[in-house]
Amino acid sequence: MTAPGSSGQERKAYPVNLVLDGRRCLIVGGGDVARRKADGLLACGGRVHVVAPRIGEAIRSDPQLTWDERPYQSSDLEECWLVIAATDRSDVNRSVFLDGEAAGIWVNGADDPQHCSFTLPSVVRRGDLMLTVSTGGRSPAVATWIRQRLEDEIGPEYEVLLDLVSTRRQAIKAGGGSTEDVDWHSALDSDVLGLIRAGDLAEARERIESCR
Repeated sequence: MTAPGSSGQERKAYPVNLVLDGRRCLIVGGGDVARRKADGLLACGGRVHVVAPRIGEAIRSDPQLTWDERPYQSSDLEECWLVIAATDRSDVNRSVFLDGEAAGIWVNGADDPQHCSFTLPSVVRRGDLMLTVSTGGRSPAVATWIRQRLEDEIGPEYEVLLDLVSTRRQAIKAGGGSTEDVDWHSALDSDVLGLIRAGDLAEARERIESCR
């Protein structure tokens, strides 16, 4: 992943999963893009406030969101942890980005990588399993295309697999054992996914539990 630097050179981006539960997040923009960004933040427990001169009905009607229908002000960043500028105006995105830089707040400019201190990957979720695809802001379309391919390949059986392995791991730790040297790969490579797809969870669980 790369992100454009102030010198025009590309810098490597550091991948990270943020815990937003209960944290205040701001979206600047009130249209369809803002709505989609709000959904992602709400899904992770963020407290989302929206500011824009015009607020769409999809945002107005959501009781999980708070909003102000007016132009963005730098004071809107107060007490925010994360900001998304989802407008079609580069000058507004730039103002939000510069204010965020001055305040030490992470800012994403939707489809505007020049005004980002972080970029958003395309995401596939299967329960607690999360796969992300990023192009460092260079082409969201390519990231979306790859994500759609992964969605076809990574089905709900992977969520079940994660649950089985996690349960076994917890049992080993509860018994005072270490999970670091367990040969998980032998079980994972033994067509456990095929058994889960076939509905044979008992055999799949037995193979996972046989890990030593």
